[in-house]
Amino acid sequence: MIRIGINGYGNLGRGLELALGHQPDMEGVVVFTRRDPATVTTLGLPVVHVDQMEEYVGRLDVVVNCGGSATDLAVQGPAVAAMFNTVDSFDTHANIPAHFAALDDAAQAAGTLALISAGWDPGLFSMLRVLGEAVLPNGATTTFWGPGVSQGHSDAIRRIPGVVDAKQYTVPIEATVAAVKEHRPVELTARTMHKRECYVVAEEGSDRADIERAIVQMPNYFADYDTTVTFVTAEELAAEHSGMPHGGQVIRSGRTDDNVPATVTFSLELGSNPEFTGSVLAAFARAVARKAGAGQTGAITAFDVTLGELSPLSAEELRAHFL
Repeated sequence: MIRIGINGYGNLGRGLELALGHQPDMEGVVVFTRRDPATVTTLGLPVVHVDQMEEYVGRLDVVVNCGGSATDLAVQGPAVAAMFNTVDSFDTHANIPAHFAALDDAAQAAGTLALISAGWDPGLFSMLRVLGEAVLPNGATTTFWGPGVSQGHSDAIRRIPGVVDAKQYTVPIEATVAAVKEHRPVELTARTMHKRECYVVAEEGSDRADIERAIVQMPNYFADYDTTVTFVTAEELAAEHSGMPHGGQVIRSGRTDDNVPATVTFSLELGSNPEFTGSVLAAFARAVARKAGAGQTGAITAFDVTLGELSPLSAEELRAHFL
């Protein structure tokens, strides 16, 4: 069995623990938390403070870092890679090169393996973009996200002073989606492709104008989009925005000849973003365990993983089932 440690127990950590229960060759061993372990209730795994993490060296095959991309993973990543093989779902696309370099330095020095940005985007969608472009080289690839809740963007809002809680929805601009699928010319910018809808619970007495300004001007998250901020009560947020749905699609529009159009579409419709992302992380953790067992070290991405390494099946079983 591949032994997994979960670092952080928010929505994603819980989704990962749930996913491990469905994997035939993996087992959750422990949850690490920065909080008082007595205050963390899991689905069954024991909880220890992150200060005890070093005690588990040699007892875990992979630690999955489940913190947020805004501030957590940049710190968690190198620190944990100094002790364990790791996986994370870092999703601030503009900062991926720097995150990769930091993890590569830490993992190379420690002789561990660190796979970064292994969610569904980046991650699965990254692999699908490559596949679409490989088979249709004469064309263009467009990715749309949503409609649904973005965990990373919601977390970024919650870090703003004066914010008690928040949910952020990414919504594709349907007219732009239709134009891409129909091979019609259309302007493709952050603002023409998606809008962002934020529902925010503010602390009593906080300056709502300052909070709204901090959201709509936040680089890498909201500054380049038409963003609406709606202030709601905690009760309204719980009643109307308790779910975590999400989805998206990768569209490769091209031509096999000058007058012969072809479109490849990959799409996801998710009832629970963190539960599905946890399932993706579990599969990538399997690949990391296998590669680390073969002696590979340093940082890698989804492009360094084969489909066979993601599956619990052997090569022979894969051929029997899928060819």
